[in-house]
Formats: sequence, structure tokens, C-alpha cells
Amino acid sequence: MRITGLASGMDTESMIKDLMKAQRLPLNKIMQKKQYMEWQRDDYRSINKKIFDFRNLTSDTMLRQSTYIKKIVTSSAPDDVSVRNVSSTSDFTGKINVQQLAEAATIQSSERVLAANADLSQKLKNNSSVTVPSSFTIKAIKQDGTLDSKKVEIDENSTMQSVLDDINKNTGVNTFYDSFTGKIAFTAKNSGEIPNTLDQNGDVLVNPPEIVIEGDTNNFLKMDKVKPSDGKNAIFIFNGLKTERQSNTFQINGFEVSLKKASKSDITFSSAPDTDKILESVTKFVDEYNKLIENLNSKIRETKYRDFQPLSTEQKTDMKEKEIELWDEKAKSGTLKNDSTISNALNKMRSDLNAAVGGVAGAKMLNDIGISTSSSYLENGKLVINEAELRKAISEDPNQVYNLFAADGPTDADKGLARKLVATLDSTRKQVIEKAGTDSAVSTTFALGRTLKGFDDQISKFESRLQMIESRYYKQFSAMESAILRANNQSSYLMNAFGGGQQ
Repeated sequence: MRITGLASGMDTESMIKDLMKAQRLPLNKIMQKKQYMEWQRDDYRSINKKIFDFRNLTSDTMLRQSTYIKKIVTSSAPDDVSVRNVSSTSDFTGKINVQQLAEAATIQSSERVLAANADLSQKLKNNSSVTVPSSFTIKAIKQDGTLDSKKVEIDENSTMQSVLDDINKNTGVNTFYDSFTGKIAFTAKNSGEIPNTLDQNGDVLVNPPEIVIEGDTNNFLKMDKVKPSDGKNAIFIFNGLKTERQSNTFQINGFEVSLKKASKSDITFSSAPDTDKILESVTKFVDEYNKLIENLNSKIRETKYRDFQPLSTEQKTDMKEKEIELWDEKAKSGTLKNDSTISNALNKMRSDLNAAVGGVAGAKMLNDIGISTSSSYLENGKLVINEAELRKAISEDPNQVYNLFAADGPTDADKGLARKLVATLDSTRKQVIEKAGTDSAVSTTFALGRTLKGFDDQISKFESRLQMIESRYYKQFSAMESAILRANNQSSYLMNAFGGGQQ
């Protein structure tokens, strides 16, 4: 705490503050430049985020064939047979006659395993009514029709519940303990039967059961007198060909068939493009593209108010909150005005989407599927959809729409519109990141960050210099006060001396 002006009677504290205000003017300009550049950096990063989101939308929809192969599949008996498209790019029709559904093999204990109302959490070693082996093996059919073998270990801490959990988790069967009968039931996780094999002489070997339990389980699981029920394959006639499948759900030529009920009569099915779903994806892409270019154009055309510089801390103390908000709104405006990176990106994006795609059949330009550029120059190249034409192009051949956007030819001219657009977006993001970095980037890795660090160094040095100047001012005024005090003391002494001589 300083007490000044005692001798001179001057408000030296205010005088020093006023002097320091003049000294701080260059520092305030540096801080204003820094603040403006931080706003610019943040605006670049905001643009980068919008480009990144649109780039991912384009990649995840317009470049994926799954977007264009959505189909509506009808079945004459959907409660008996259902069909859905998985990867077929063309429409399909057919008929199917289900003669037998696939079934999973099962096996159950021949008699009660545990006493009535047994506690499944009790340790098996403590249950005198149960003879427990150290391990046993369960073999069960796999999806490929072979047997999978897993050993189940039992130790002194094992309970019936822990053994059942181990079986369900680690083997090819599901099992449960039925408290009413006291029996344990096993069901193969995979349906169907194991195919017959041939020996060296070409004779058919009898296929093994789909569930095999090996080990000393006669007194534990009570399986010694039980024969498992065999698994069964699904048997059906598909377009005149009688065939079988291990499961009731399987794929043929890219579409999935699920058999639900045996039926001796033919069930017909057919597919057609899900025009509404595909149209929805294309429309969303166009809408998001229009939003992006509208935002980019607004940033490079934003008015720059040169008379509204960032406010200093001292300036803000004399203003109301609303006044500060309105000032900052104008001060932040125009940080990316006429930015070359964004301008070039907009031009390239428009060029990408207005080009023709070579090497593809059907539609070669957006106009061919009912998408055109707005005729109003005020809309800066926004896309406009003629829904009737786009719907027609999709229903006639969704693959032509896919190729128009996603073709990956050997040359740039042969690449799809969305593929070229993604390349432009990636290139733009790279340039923006080189300028403004990302939220997690170190300041020395991007251009604005290095400039901001330079401002920080200047500010630090300038503040040290201001501290020295302020200390010098205080010393100078202190010396002045001391001189005035000495002069006052001398004057008082002289006045006292002369006054004393007159008396």
C-alpha cells in the first residue's frame, strides 16, 4: 500500500495512473490483435467442425451401397416365410415350399439330479446326495456342421449354478435346471444335423449325435440311459430345387430368408426398391450441403467493422453488459471475410457436383436424376431437388444413383460426385487445421497458434517493462515529495528564526 502526496498535496496516485494509461496504449493494441486472432481461430475451428460433420454424413450415406439397396420385400405368407434384403443390388423374385423346419438337438437327465427344492448355490462337494466328477466334456454342433468340444471343470468351490453358468457361457449348448422335475435339460445353440461323412472306401459313416456328453457324468447329470433327440435340417424347395439348410435363417444371393412354419404349398416373394428410404438419404445430403455452403458463404461475406476493435478491460468497466455484447458482436464480425481457403473450397465443391461422371452407365450428372443448381445467384449455388424426377430415377435403377455419387474409377473424371466432394472437404479441412489447429492441438503446430504465442511473448515483455516504468514514476514522485518536504522544513525553520529575532 502506498500513501502519496502528503508533502505536495497532489493526487500523485491518479497522476501515475494517467501516465501509465498512455504507456499501456501500445500493449492494448497488441492485446486487441491477440483477441481478434483468437476469435478468428475459433471461427476457423467452427467451420472445420461443420465441414467434418458434413464430410462424415457424405461418407456414411452417399458412398455406402447399403444406402441404395434398401428394398421393400413382399411375401404371400409373411407369417410362414419372411424375406429381407441384405446385400443384393438387384431385385429378386421367387417361390419357396417349406417341407420341414430346422430343429436343435436336445437331451435331458433320465431322472432327478438334485433333491426337491435344492439350493443351486450350495457347494457341490458339500452335497452328499451328488457324486461330482472333476470335469466332463460337452460336444455340440457348430454353425459349419462340425462338433465343437469344450471341457467343464469342477472344483471344491463349484456350485450347480456356477456349473450351469459355465456351460451356458462357454459351450455349444444352453442348459437349465428344472426345479419341478429335478432334471437338467440341454439344447444345442445351433440347429440342424451333422452331415454324413465317407470313409476311405467311400462308404457312408453314420453321423454322430449333435450333442455328446463325455466323462463321469452318470451319477452327476444322469445321462447314462438317455439318447439325445437328433437335430434336423430345414428342408425346402426353392424355385424348383429341393435343398436343405442347417438353420431356419439363411442367405441366398444377398437376401435373407427366415422360415417360420412348414407349408406344403408354394410361397411367393418379390422385392422392389424402397424409394422413400433412398430418397430420404439423398434429400438429407442435399439439405446438409445447402446448409454448409450457406454458412460458409455467410462467413466470407460477413461485414467487417473496422471501427469496432476488441474492448480492453478498462473500457469494459465503463460499459453496461448489453453495450459490451452489442460491441463484441460487431467486433467479432468479418474474421473470415474473403478468406481464400473457404472461397476456393466453395468453388471446388460446386465444380465437383456439376461435373459429369465418366465410365458409368445411366445417370452421369445430377441433372439426370432431378437435382439442379438454383437459378438464383443470391443462393450461391444451392442444390434444388425435383422430387418426382429423383423418385423416378431411384425406382427405375437405384444403382445408377449409387454409381453417380460413389463410382471409384481410375481417373478423377471417372470418380463419383460424392467421392470427389469428400476429397475436396478433406483437403479443405487440412488447410484449415494448418491455419487454426484443433481444440487439442499444441499452439506451435499451426500458423495462428504460433502468431498468438508471439503475442503472448510480446505482452509478457511489455508488462515487465510497464512495471519498471511504474516503479520509476513512483520513485520520481517520491523524490519530489522528499524535496518538497525538505523545502517546507527549511522554510519553516527560517520563518521561525526570523520571527524569533523580531521579538
